Amino acid sequence: MNQFRIDEERCIQCGECALDCPSGIIVLDPYPKISNQAGCIRCQHCLAVCPTAAVSVLGRDPDTSTPLQGKLPDPAALSILIKGRRAVRRYLDQDLDPALIDELLEISCHAPTGVNAASVLFTVVKERAVLHRLREELIDRLASLKEAGKLPGGRAGTYLGLVVKAWREEGRDILFRGAPHLVITSAPTYAPCPTQDCIIALTTFQLIAHARGIGTVWDGICMMALAACPEVTGKLGIPADHSLGYAMAFGAPAVEYHRTVQRDPALVNVVK
Repeated sequence: MNQFRIDEERCIQCGECALDCPSGIIVLDPYPKISNQAGCIRCQHCLAVCPTAAVSVLGRDPDTSTPLQGKLPDPAALSILIKGRRAVRRYLDQDLDPALIDELLEISCHAPTGVNAASVLFTVVKERAVLHRLREELIDRLASLKEAGKLPGGRAGTYLGLVVKAWREEGRDILFRGAPHLVITSAPTYAPCPTQDCIIALTTFQLIAHARGIGTVWDGICMMALAACPEVTGKLGIPADHSLGYAMAFGAPAVEYHRTVQRDPALVNVVK
């Protein structure tokens, strides 16, 4: 049940909740009420749009939500964050505070999802010792596949062969880039758009991480390794009915960037 409640002393009957409901199931009679319980997608638009905090839904108290007026980020600062973000491939050999990781994940779960499915799972490695074990297991498995001539073909096989060579011969980690932590997004295959939801969630994670001074890197080589070693992937606790989104390594950076880069103009196709 959506537990839709109206504080009639606060409600000014403006109708904003009814107008903004994506499912169109809120009606005024004379105060707002739900016409179809099953149609609620649990988005909480009604709670967010009410100017007097008169709407409670899903048992949420609107007074505990954060007011937005005067608290949104400065557009110029946000622009610099986006333009100044770099893929970090050099990390300090130290764990982040687990509470900080939890905070990043809690914020990231607010990323939009199709039909408000909100079903993205964040599988996270919080300790570098655990990631070290995962690296060893993956590289051992990749080495066995390489020796048996069973690495994937094409570019993926080339990169995975380099992963083994770089680690075994040079002690160089190109699987996780020396990061102490890893997060993998996944979502049920039956979700309306699992792949898109996972990428949006991880992009949100990346931006809030960089805003907190945490480095990140989209880890495509890790994704190749997980695809080549499904028996290792199965040990991560990701449900069998989930579609993998993407992997991101992260941690305290051992490099500092001092300015934004300069891109060519955006590629834009204007429909007329």
